[in-house]
Amino acid sequence: MEAGLTHWVDILVVVLYFGFVLLVGIWSIWRKERTTTQGYFLAGRAMLWFPIGASLFSSNIGSEHFIGLAGSGAASGIAVVAFEWGSAVCLLLLGWVFLPVYLTSGIFTIPEYLNKRFGGTRLRTYLSLLLQFLNIITKISVDVYAGSVFVQQALGWNTYISIAAILVVTAVYTVIGGLAAVIFTDTLQTIIMLIGSTTLSVLAFVKVGGIQGLMVKYFEAIPSHALPNDILLANSTNSSVLYNITSSMFNVTKNTCGLPRSDAFHILRDPINSDLPWPGILIRSTFVSVWYWCADQVIVQRTLAAKSIAHARAATILAGYLKFLPLFLIIMPGMISRVLYSETVACADPETCLRVCDNAAGCSNVAYPQLILGLAPIGMRGLMVAVMMAAVMSSLTSIFNSASTLFTMDIWKRIRKQSTERELLIVGKVFVVILVGISILWIPLIKAAQQGQLFLYIQALTGYVSPPICSLFLLAVFVPRVNEQGAFWGLLIGHLVGLTRMVLDFVYPSPGCGKEDDRPGVVKYIHFTYFSAILLVLAAVIILLVSFVTEAQDRRKLKGLTFWTSERIGPRPKCEEGKSTNEKLMLGVDPDIETTVTVISKFDVRRKLEGDKDIEVDTAIRPNKLYMDRSTNLFLNINAGVLIGAFVFLYCLFG
Repeated sequence: MEAGLTHWVDILVVVLYFGFVLLVGIWSIWRKERTTTQGYFLAGRAMLWFPIGASLFSSNIGSEHFIGLAGSGAASGIAVVAFEWGSAVCLLLLGWVFLPVYLTSGIFTIPEYLNKRFGGTRLRTYLSLLLQFLNIITKISVDVYAGSVFVQQALGWNTYISIAAILVVTAVYTVIGGLAAVIFTDTLQTIIMLIGSTTLSVLAFVKVGGIQGLMVKYFEAIPSHALPNDILLANSTNSSVLYNITSSMFNVTKNTCGLPRSDAFHILRDPINSDLPWPGILIRSTFVSVWYWCADQVIVQRTLAAKSIAHARAATILAGYLKFLPLFLIIMPGMISRVLYSETVACADPETCLRVCDNAAGCSNVAYPQLILGLAPIGMRGLMVAVMMAAVMSSLTSIFNSASTLFTMDIWKRIRKQSTERELLIVGKVFVVILVGISILWIPLIKAAQQGQLFLYIQALTGYVSPPICSLFLLAVFVPRVNEQGAFWGLLIGHLVGLTRMVLDFVYPSPGCGKEDDRPGVVKYIHFTYFSAILLVLAAVIILLVSFVTEAQDRRKLKGLTFWTSERIGPRPKCEEGKSTNEKLMLGVDPDIETTVTVISKFDVRRKLEGDKDIEVDTAIRPNKLYMDRSTNLFLNINAGVLIGAFVFLYCLFG
């Protein structure tokens, strides 16, 4: 395959970019604590709202989004954006519901919270192992595969050498600098991604005459090798041909292979005969996504590193606003790529697709690389290559750091209870190296096994594993009566059911365009979004039933571990004013008004009350009693309301 970057200017831009990122990483290393587990894994709990918000966005927007979201847009339209917009709701749940609980409990990892909430060790160990499995199967492997698709299309380099080099560089950032380096490099890469994708998006919209032009030309983007019109499409359009994890419920329509969907510019689609039924996608993109945004180590670890609850909440709001951008920066450009390069991006004939992208199922995944190579001028091409590399690196750095945290704090400390701080740091860094090795070995497996539309593959796969976790965390936070027995059996049974469906999907992949669908009914007729919703309810019912028929927990042990017993966020008590252990944080509510948030120092474990009596304060609870003044609280609440309003408006506009 011909290399996309041959001009010396493009190559220079890529080299300068990586050099700059390296300098930023080194700078962040020297200014943050690296000699303690709190400094290495949680950046000293002193990060500000902007880098955390940017890191939340860039950690989530990886190469699989540029490849997968653009590919889904090219194949079937904008409906896939629901998975992006639903995260705005989940981010607010994280900031306003889950974070007060997490910060009050003073946890390092999510499994650690389960250990404190329910007691015992099996839940913590179970979830730690499950999250490591998910890191490899749905995160590292997917990022690596998506990166390989881009490198192959854009650079013409050997895929394995290119991806191995990226993995090594990202591992070096994580091993040397810890979370501080990850967050600071994430911030830089977020800026690069936004500038590059915005510029390319503008060029693409100009090329097709804006959104109005796209709405006309998209339906004319039909490849000349499309199959004859008398062959009915068994999977709605070539979008579902690409989608080999599952197909839609009752998925027989009157369209033909290679033709765009008639509902391409609608998010809320037919609940029975569409590729993404609206009841299922609403539940899947909000409630089921609670796992990723509120109970996943990669995301939560960033907010745990915040200097205060106010900075953490401001970061979730910023990330929520940024999540509205993929429709205009990735999905619609992917649709434009279909318009401009319909013969390749929208190919419907297996032989043509094999020739174009080595995938008989379809080539929608090459939509974004095709757009870069076809539209970007010299120099801009190099910048966009840097953007895509940044997307791979940003996502992988986050995964490597968070996975090492899970292994070190939840598994290694259980094996060696007397391990020192130095030993924990070394083990965490060695584990990153091991992850790199596993990731490189996983590349040929993913390339050989992966078929179909990448982004929907991710959503289906996680939709079979995450619902029981979502049910558990929602009930753990809101229902104090839920106990360890209910939590364990709800997780176990829910995951057995979900993994059974996952295996069936791999054994019985969706048929190709025009082929008869002879899969079992549970796979053929139940869309993965509906199955996720069923699994969410099933796990919740089991958790509640088992909890109510077994012995309840001691309510006194739940202090600070549920929404109802966590530390309330309010004005700082007057008795605390003037203490030297208090820190004041600045948030820009108004340039003329200094708004502060007060954080009680983690070392302030004693206080004086009336009568000058010294009272011991529980060190597990006291460090996280965070306060903020009313103006800051009001400012954040108003912004949260505006974010929800924007969410509703966009759904009404594109629904």
